[in-house]
Amino acid sequence: MPDTIRIDPASKVPPYEQIRAAVANAAARGDMPVGAKLPTVRALAERLSVAVNTVARAYRELEQAGVVETRGRSGTFVAANGDAQRAEAVAAARAYADAVARLGLAPGEALDIVAAALRR
Repeated sequence: MPDTIRIDPASKVPPYEQIRAAVANAAARGDMPVGAKLPTVRALAERLSVAVNTVARAYRELEQAGVVETRGRSGTFVAANGDAQRAEAVAAARAYADAVARLGLAPGEALDIVAAALRR
């Protein structure tokens, strides 16, 4: 697994969300292909210097979203379903970026619009 999971202690984003986003984004980009095994919860918590529960929460949310699947004692793996979901999200984001450029909106304004839409 690439060293793509990092925690920014200065960030206002909670550590579990930083982990969740890093794994989801890596799966969407193909940096973590379908079937890639994630570190154990304890191993990743130790590597990132966070609580075990922090990593466990991120893994639970990733599993609920279909990005990863847990196979009992075998571990946690990037799921095939997650790739399709992330690919659809990436395609939608690209289409939105194209529309924003066509409309001449500033990037900051476009991000504000997305943030507002996600809050509803």
